[in-house]
Amino acid sequence: MPGGYDGAVTIYSPDGHLLQVEYAQEAVRKGSTVVGLRTKDCIVLGVEKKAADTLQIERTARKIKKLDDHLIMTFAGLTADARILVNRARSEAQSHRLNFERPATVEYITRTIRRAMEGVRLASPV
Repeated sequence: MPGGYDGAVTIYSPDGHLLQVEYAQEAVRKGSTVVGLRTKDCIVLGVEKKAADTLQIERTARKIKKLDDHLIMTFAGLTADARILVNRARSEAQSHRLNFERPATVEYITRTIRRAMEGVRLASPV
């Protein structure tokens, strides 16, 4: 830990860097790119498949996740970081369907994910 300056998003290091932001940028840089295209008739999603190292077992990139019958979610960055948000969004979509007897809207799931991300950001020590 570089001098304790990476404990929160609001703490600057002596040289003026926000280390948590730099860590997040590095995680996105190491992740795969996701691209979406919406037309009048369909939606196409594409994910970059990075080459595996020679000592690493090749596996499929799973950056496209099904939340509900009509909702798909993609993400950039590391899969482990997104797994929590995907599970939260799936749970919220199921809960909405059970409580209101209709599928959740994209806007509703987006607000849910935003609230979860804000909660993590606000809960970090200052």
